[in-house]
Amino acid sequence: MKKIIFSIWVLLLPTLICAQYLTGVATYYDDSFMEWRFFTEIEEEEGTLRLQWDNDWSEWDYRLNETFGTIKMKWKDKPGEWELRGNNKIITARTIWTNDFTEWRIQNGTQTFKLTSKWKNQFDVWSVTDNKHGDFAVETRWEGDPRDWNVFDDFSEEVDFETKMMMMFIVIFQSSPKQ
Repeated sequence: MKKIIFSIWVLLLPTLICAQYLTGVATYYDDSFMEWRFFTEIEEEEGTLRLQWDNDWSEWDYRLNETFGTIKMKWKDKPGEWELRGNNKIITARTIWTNDFTEWRIQNGTQTFKLTSKWKNQFDVWSVTDNKHGDFAVETRWEGDPRDWNVFDDFSEEVDFETKMMMMFIVIFQSSPKQ
């Protein structure tokens, strides 16, 4: 009997540990960067990312189905340090160099990634390359237009959704005009 239960468990495990692969993110409204929707590989699934309070760019909420959390600036006067809390996880993002918002260290407790902008003066292309876990890239759909982004998520399933959410957030936050 134990072998049958173990066999069923092994067969069901891949469906229970299902990773979310991000495919894109876009503003809800053409003239505002305060509310976003993001997309996954499942066409019907659409998540939201929005300011927690009007005109307070330091606190955000995200939701995708039953997955939700907050992204907050760790210290109100230090835009180079962010923290995501969701799904019983804490993900941190910090600039590698003080006041250089083109290179970030993203940590989730067990993994560390380096998110970088391709250029120092234009934030249209961002990427992470990791020999162990794969690649992750975010690029504007149209050059110079930070309202719509394509996400190329080739990370292994070992990288959790919250880590990817933090990477995507850092990209769109750094690239968006603050109104």
